Amino acid sequence: MKKLDLKGRRPKEKYHSYKGDVGKTAENIINRDFTATAPDEKWTTDVSQFNLPFGKCYLSPILDMYSNEIISYDLSLHPNYEQITNMLDKAFRTHPNVKGLIFHSDQGWQYQMKNYHQTLQDKGIIQSMSRKGNCIDNCIMETFFGRMKNEMFYGYESQYETFDQFSQAVDEYIAYYNNDRIQAKTKWMSPVKYRETSISNSVIV
Repeated sequence: MKKLDLKGRRPKEKYHSYKGDVGKTAENIINRDFTATAPDEKWTTDVSQFNLPFGKCYLSPILDMYSNEIISYDLSLHPNYEQITNMLDKAFRTHPNVKGLIFHSDQGWQYQMKNYHQTLQDKGIIQSMSRKGNCIDNCIMETFFGRMKNEMFYGYESQYETFDQFSQAVDEYIAYYNNDRIQAKTKWMSPVKYRETSISNSVIV
């Protein structure tokens, strides 16, 4: 690589949502056990920063640990609580029956908010949080961000001149990721196909 002047892609500036104890934290129930036996059993979320020619963008998705499917997401110019609310609203519209689901995150300020706790509690969701400053506790979400940035962002930043252009690219990538991108974890099916197949098999049984 040195002889050919090749350089690997590596993360740029990272967004850190931890601001200390600004609210209530939760027990690390997931404890790095990212396996699930059915859809809507374990979800995880995080916020990732994208540095673009017009400024910074923040992506907040929810990932289902069973199929690695992105359940919902919100892209914003600002990492505020409205972004989290939008993400949750989208998720609950398509997945209204989530009682007993374990929802994992880091200890970011968004997930310590009283409103966030109450929203999950009202839905019967069990909250789980990584240990402070330990990204490995949510490596399944970090893996998605790394994969996404390597495949549609790093090296292409200059192509996204406006927020609308980048938003469209994010929409297209997540649609591709959910519906077409195969993974070993999902038995070489896309996340959506893997979920649909598992539901069909459970109905037959």
